[in-house]
Amino acid sequence: MLRLTPTTWLLLGDKRGDNGQVEAVAAALGWPCDRKNLVMKARYQRAKPRFRATLDHLDLDRSDSLEAPWPELIITSGRRPAMAALWVRRQSANRTRVVHIGKPSGAMHEFGLVVASGENHLPPLANYLPITLPLMRVSVDSIQAEAERWRSRLRELQRPLIALLVGGPTGPFRMPARVARALVTEVARIRALGGTAYVVTSRRTPAAVVKTLRRRLPAEVPFFAWPADAPPEGAPSPIENPYRALLGTADGFVVTGDSISMLVEVAALGKPLAILPLPTGLLGGVDQLRRRWQRKLFSPRCETRADRFRQALARCIYRWDRLGLLNGTRDFCYFHQLLVERHLAVWAGQPLRIGGTLPPDDLDVVVERIRALVHRS
Repeated sequence: MLRLTPTTWLLLGDKRGDNGQVEAVAAALGWPCDRKNLVMKARYQRAKPRFRATLDHLDLDRSDSLEAPWPELIITSGRRPAMAALWVRRQSANRTRVVHIGKPSGAMHEFGLVVASGENHLPPLANYLPITLPLMRVSVDSIQAEAERWRSRLRELQRPLIALLVGGPTGPFRMPARVARALVTEVARIRALGGTAYVVTSRRTPAAVVKTLRRRLPAEVPFFAWPADAPPEGAPSPIENPYRALLGTADGFVVTGDSISMLVEVAALGKPLAILPLPTGLLGGVDQLRRRWQRKLFSPRCETRADRFRQALARCIYRWDRLGLLNGTRDFCYFHQLLVERHLAVWAGQPLRIGGTLPPDDLDVVVERIRALVHRS
């Protein structure tokens, strides 16, 4: 029988959103955890390694050591940390239980528990816990501190101050130059209403989009472009990024639809939010049909005989899918619609509004499932 407080590792990578969810779960559990910060080899900081149980993608000299005695529990999120977590599990003769937050990139059956929010659609296995929103926690104190630090720079801007947060391409979405033109149109609309548009790009924003924004935005529009030579996400950086200050200061937000983390952070603060959808292209459109079909096949609803048959079929397909084509997917369009239906967001171009209600917090349910997992004999 495991102890009441099992030895626990948090495997943390270079994605702020992923790490934030892991930390939120650890805080809710309330027991001691050892944090293992993992640094990726340069070629894998953006490129995706083939998903398998390995440490080959890690810069072991710069990462925290992963050595015996092995933990009883690992909590992690993201493709690269999950690969390391499954490697540890194998070293422990499969005694280590691994909890993955978010959609795993493969081998879903090897995790003790998979917790995934509404944009994810995974096979209805016994180890899957679907929740509504990602388990991100917004640090109000840090946001207020950044807002105060930027107060003198933002104070003179004409109100309403609307932040335009720009992500980047992700399956099935593209971000061609015409997205930049759509953003410029949003900026013109905000300025016509007498407000200020503050445009902020991210690490994933394509250089062509940044170039178009630089060329077409009026000189007086505040614009932050993420530097190409910026250090990896989460690393100490001298870059003066206004993102968190704007979270605490801006009167409203327009966010590109590729970034679940930015959408959730704004919604969690109760700020007026508009979603700017991204185009899919021909292949992306076909891929979106696949994602929609998988959402229906993998729906966690199990109320009727037809639902039970569908779930049994989904589990059967997962077991025989040797290529991993139906291991799971994300449907961003479904998530956007969820935010709009709950009055947490509107579509870009529509008047911003306040009045939505966040769904119940699923963190207590997640903690209950993890406690049951680690105390299972």
